[in-house]
Amino acid sequence: MSESAGRTETLLLFDWAPPKGKKLLITGFLALSFFLHALSFYVFKIIYSPAVTVLPPPARINLIAANSEEGRTLLRWIDAEDPALASATLRPSEMRSRALPKLEHVPSYMKEEPRLKDAPPLNLLPPTPSAQPPGPAPVPRVSIDKTPVKVPTRVAFSEELSSLGVAVLPASQFTGATREPPENIRFRIAVNRQGEVRYCFRLNSSGDSALDEEARLDLMRCRFTAKPAADNAEEQSLVWGVATVEWGNDVAQPAASPAQVRP
Repeated sequence: MSESAGRTETLLLFDWAPPKGKKLLITGFLALSFFLHALSFYVFKIIYSPAVTVLPPPARINLIAANSEEGRTLLRWIDAEDPALASATLRPSEMRSRALPKLEHVPSYMKEEPRLKDAPPLNLLPPTPSAQPPGPAPVPRVSIDKTPVKVPTRVAFSEELSSLGVAVLPASQFTGATREPPENIRFRIAVNRQGEVRYCFRLNSSGDSALDEEARLDLMRCRFTAKPAADNAEEQSLVWGVATVEWGNDVAQPAASPAQVRP
């Protein structure tokens, strides 16, 4: 029982004695570090070449010239700050360097008498009149025919309708509701294979609604000289295009109202 208790006390005790091997290890590391530092200082001191010294730049002389804006500015500043100008007597800027003397004007006829010319001989007889006195040149007058050239109204069709042949328009006389010249009007028309105009829609106005309606009815009576196709499907198809009515001077003007006729 006593032996087991002694063993238990021995196991529970700590060994507080400092280890000897660690002190030697730390001492060795310090000595090695000192040696490496000394070796490093020796290498950097002896082996590397010394630093190259740079000589100071040579002295330079700067000349102030008037061929640059900076030089002219500096010269103007030097002239303005010159202390000698304050005590110097300067001539006003409006005075000339050499003033001309004031001389009295002496005309030339005062020194030398002018020579007078002889008068032409006096002829009292009147001159003989000429048989062909000068006069305006005769200008031949050309008679100008003032009859206005008659420009008929025409209808122009687009290229889509060129395959339908020649368009035959009925002879009609257009009468406007106003005295203002109408503008050209365009219609969208549909033509079947028989050459008949089936649909006609106005795209713009000429400025006269009555004249627009007359042009539309005239296009509806238009016929193309195309031969009918053999296929029924082609007969029922429509060809769409644009017809432009270009007005001439054959459009009749409306009669004047009694209110517009002056007594």
